[in-house]
Amino acid sequence: MDKDKEVSAGKDQANTQLIQSLQRALDQELRAVVLYRMLGDRQPDEKRRNLFYRLADSEKHHADKFNERIIALGGTPSHRNSKPRLLDRSMTRILSTEAMLRRMEMEEERNISDYNNQSAIATDAESVGLFRQFEAEEKTHAKVIKGLFSPNSAQARLNTMMSREKWHVSTGSWIGDAIYGVNDGLGAVFGIVSGVAGYTGGGHAVVVAGVFGMLASALSMGSGAYLATKSEREVYEAEIGRERREIEDDPEHEREELELIYQLKGFSAEESARMAQKISEQPDQFLQTMAHEELGLAQKSFPNPLLAAGSSSLSTAIGAIVPVAPFFFTFGMKAIILSAVISTIAHFAVGAAKSIVTNRSWWASGTEMMLVGLLEAGITFGLGVAFGTH
Repeated sequence: MDKDKEVSAGKDQANTQLIQSLQRALDQELRAVVLYRMLGDRQPDEKRRNLFYRLADSEKHHADKFNERIIALGGTPSHRNSKPRLLDRSMTRILSTEAMLRRMEMEEERNISDYNNQSAIATDAESVGLFRQFEAEEKTHAKVIKGLFSPNSAQARLNTMMSREKWHVSTGSWIGDAIYGVNDGLGAVFGIVSGVAGYTGGGHAVVVAGVFGMLASALSMGSGAYLATKSEREVYEAEIGRERREIEDDPEHEREELELIYQLKGFSAEESARMAQKISEQPDQFLQTMAHEELGLAQKSFPNPLLAAGSSSLSTAIGAIVPVAPFFFTFGMKAIILSAVISTIAHFAVGAAKSIVTNRSWWASGTEMMLVGLLEAGITFGLGVAFGTH
């Protein structure tokens, strides 16, 4: 009998905790309803206003479902957040729409985390289903909010244009890696050579330090480039996998998400619905479109990790060998002067080459890098001389 009482008490406690969790979720949803409606009221653009109202309606649907579940479990829901709080009214009036959207994005992310946690620990199957369903819908809200951040800004237009220009995402990538690899190798080893030359007066140790500095820089840059590009591809593939599962689990929800994205791009509700419906009828195209709209990348835009590693390592080694080269043929002050001259010229050349990627003036870019290189070499040489003197 005592054991039955313990089991019953345990169930009652779990039920109470579940009701409390549902109550917190209900309060969050009711507050979101109010905030979205207040934001909608202040929008001069009808499309944006209707989007906020639509988000408010979705949050109201969530609140109603949580309300029904609380009642079914024997609880009494509270509606203390059904009216705008003084703080919320003040923030909505004082802060810009963009600032409020940032706050709403954080609220949505918090809800996603809370619902994910609750679905993992709740024992009631119907409540678990609610948390999982609304977690997915909150993710959609968060994506819609991100799309509302200055959707017509120059940066947004630039990103769209850049994604269409293959040179920027393929050729430009390895060219940039190569240029910055030369820059890294040249700068790092020029500093090493200058410091050791100042310390030893240009002796044989400069060659040893320079060569090992070159190897270390080349291997570091190559491995870094390989891991970075490989990780980037892996993250993309993981996101694609999640998007595929979302489409398989709830295709109607994803179709509605695509519809909202097209509305953010300026299409009418009817046009957006028609395009989203047409695309959703082709599974492969649907996945590719959602990946492009949400992730902003196509798979073919990723550089080959081995190519990135090879170009970075080789270019770093080429840049690094420049300051060391004179010490293969001569030593002392003559080698130090030759190294300084050819390294200075190389710094200018690399800086000028950077203008291919940065679109700056080649003269300004080259001069800037040359001065930075001279400053670095001057500091390390002076420190080398100082330590050598002692």
